[in-house]
Amino acid sequence: MNKSVMSSASARQTDLDWIRILMTLVVVLYHCSMFFNPQPWHVKNNELDNGFIFAYTNLAVNGMMPIFFAVSGISAYYSLQKRDSKGFLKERLLRLGVPLAFGVFVLSPPQVYMERSSHHQFAGSLLDFLPHYFDGLYLNIGGQGNFAFAGLHLWYLFFLLLFSLLTAPLFVRTKRARAEKPFGIRHFALMLVSLFVLAALVNDAGNLGGWGILYYLTIYICGFYFFSKEPFQAFVRRSGLATGIGAASSTLIFILWMRHGIPASGTALSALFVLDRVVSCWCGMLFVFFLADRYLKQTRGPALSYGMEASMPIYVMHQPVIVTIGYLIYALRWPVPAKLLFLLAAVSLVISVLYHFVIRRNNVLRVLFGMKAVRRRLKKNSESRS
Repeated sequence: MNKSVMSSASARQTDLDWIRILMTLVVVLYHCSMFFNPQPWHVKNNELDNGFIFAYTNLAVNGMMPIFFAVSGISAYYSLQKRDSKGFLKERLLRLGVPLAFGVFVLSPPQVYMERSSHHQFAGSLLDFLPHYFDGLYLNIGGQGNFAFAGLHLWYLFFLLLFSLLTAPLFVRTKRARAEKPFGIRHFALMLVSLFVLAALVNDAGNLGGWGILYYLTIYICGFYFFSKEPFQAFVRRSGLATGIGAASSTLIFILWMRHGIPASGTALSALFVLDRVVSCWCGMLFVFFLADRYLKQTRGPALSYGMEASMPIYVMHQPVIVTIGYLIYALRWPVPAKLLFLLAAVSLVISVLYHFVIRRNNVLRVLFGMKAVRRRLKKNSESRS
């Protein structure tokens, strides 16, 4: 790439890095909220909340994972500008495959045990449970299978790796294709309709994190071919007010609708419900891009570097920490606000200590948690001889 393109890519990467960091924090809060809301989860509190905590859960689940896949598609575009397909897939296997395998075989068994124990599906210790971890495939919370082949919360890494393997040959052949034609309301409407059709037809198949797998794949591909290009970025900049209003209004309707129950599938109300969700997701994602482009693109420094390096380890370890602490306190008769504050404080402390003082200082753990190993400086010969 020439200098101007490299400069543009560097600025673009900065706002994407901030989005990753902030969305990682949203995911941590989301999984803390799952401990309290009425929806199924691995470990549930003895008192559930159908108010603000439930509202936050619905707000987060509607947009956080589509944003992750959109950013991943954009990142794939920039990555393939400086790598061939072999280098790209090698990097994906190392950064995604290693923490995924670590999650499947080390982090997931205790979580499945705590779920089975708290749901009264298994009586015994963790050591008693471990031989049963490979009994059937874990497909859903409260199900019968135990082997979490997708790593429970690490399903994002599982499918991102799968998407990378499937799309890399096509992406490599078309990586230098440019989309310099203006991106306008017609393209916006076409994508919205396409996502609506996907959500309405296949959202129930492979539903994870609120949406179907084909929905995520479509957004990932759009990230590579459209969201990474300047015409789309120009559209995001000039439509910030409209997408902000659209996101706020459609999300409010979605949250209120969820409180009164999801409409029966196959009805006209169900189609309107799905359409509102897609509008909320799509407008919310574009508004996040707008805010990042406007306020975060030039915001660099130690906080960005530290946060970007920490985001993957935090993503990998946060749910095991939340589930473990939740398992220890779920039966305590504390009011929900007090237990929520305790959970947030304890999770923040444990994650911060583990990352800062343990994971980032050990090369083996760095690789297992999706980070790059660092080369230690060798002491000078004169120092070693003294």
